[in-house]
Formats: sequence, structure tokens, C-alpha cells
Amino acid sequence: MEIDDKIVSVKKFEKDYFKIAFSVDNVIFGFDDKELKVLLIKRGEQPFYNTWALPGDLVYPTEDLSDAPQRILTELTGIDSVFLEQSKTFGKMGRHPSGRVITTVYLSLINVNRVNLKASSFAETVAWKSIKSLDKLAFDHDEILAHCLLSLKQSVQQRPIGFELLPEIFTLSDLQDLYEVILDGPLDKRNFRKKILSMNILIDTNLMQSGVAHRPARLYKFDQKKYDRLKEDGFSFGI
Repeated sequence: MEIDDKIVSVKKFEKDYFKIAFSVDNVIFGFDDKELKVLLIKRGEQPFYNTWALPGDLVYPTEDLSDAPQRILTELTGIDSVFLEQSKTFGKMGRHPSGRVITTVYLSLINVNRVNLKASSFAETVAWKSIKSLDKLAFDHDEILAHCLLSLKQSVQQRPIGFELLPEIFTLSDLQDLYEVILDGPLDKRNFRKKILSMNILIDTNLMQSGVAHRPARLYKFDQKKYDRLKEDGFSFGI
């Protein structure tokens, strides 16, 4: 095809090109009651009325893509000022019944006790849902969630994860529970503790658990500066 023919072909379908919509979907993970959870909304409008979905919506025509994830998350769930990391773009045909919609997915890890949820806009309900007991989600959100779960499993072995999900002070067992839930399997207690302590990112608070039926465990917290440095540099968590 000659260059002039290509130009004519592009112009012929130019209107179709500008009919494509863009959206953002947020995958927000939390950890509570020894379970990995994801933040979902129950949709109060069509399509997929009364169905659980990831907090997502269309990007405004006059809005920068980088501004959309936080706006949408706040409008639907009441959560603001969180770090959202771009994960992947999904754009297969037929993923939205109203037309061609390409979505960019953003990922975040949040301590469930540090946020107040408030459903608004077309979200009838917002709630933390256990990954283990989810019904089918709206649109292709099952596929999106599966991708983000895999990314999280890979990430946990390359950089520290815990500061965003655990309470300010915690036991080594709490930390191991988190890793086992994300990796979906048991870890050797001795090897795990040896590896974690060798990273030198934990501070011994010199405090012990109280009000527990078993032998009280020592409480730790993260060294913020060392944690952030290791998170940026990365590591190999071979356990």
C-alpha cells in the first residue's frame, strides 16, 4: 500500500478511532483476620447492576490519566491520598458491553484499619472481600484481579511487603502469616525468621504481646528508612 493510500485509509476510519473510551480500575489489597482481601464496590447502575466490581470508572475527556485513579477511588470508596502504582492495561474486544473501553489498572496495598470506607456515586456498597470467597466479578475484573494477585506474589519475593498491610507493631508470626497468605502456602518458621531478621529492616520494640492465651511474643516495627531503601533496591527472598 502506498503512503497516500494509507493516509486515506486512516482518515476513513478516523471517527471510529475517536470512539474508544478509556477507564481506570483500582485493585486495592488489604490484610485482615489472617486473610488477604480486596476492596470491591457493589454497582448501583447498569451494566452489571448489583454485582461486585473493582473500583473503576471512565477517565474524563479533559483529565490526565495520572489524576484519574485517585479521583475515582475517592469518589467510589471515600479513600484518598494513597499510593497507586500502574500495573497493566487491558483492552481486548468485548470487555465492556457498551462499547470499546481500554482500562489501565492501578495497584495499592493498604492497612484496612487506617482507612474509612464510604460508598458514593454509583457504588451502592463498598467492602473488603476475602480473596478466597469471591463470586464472579463484573466485566473482566476476575482476569484483572488474577493478574494483580500474580504480580503481588512475584513482588513479595523481590521487595519487602508488610509496612502497608500490618499494624504499626506486630509479631514475627504476624509477618509470616502475611507472607504465607500472599504466597498461598506454608513457610518454614526458622528459615523465614532468619531471612527476615537478616534484612535488618525490623526494630525490636522491647515490648511483648499482652492478653493472649499463649506465650507472649516479642513485638517489632519496621525501620522506615531501611524498609524504603530495600523496597527500592530490591532483593531475592529465597525461602
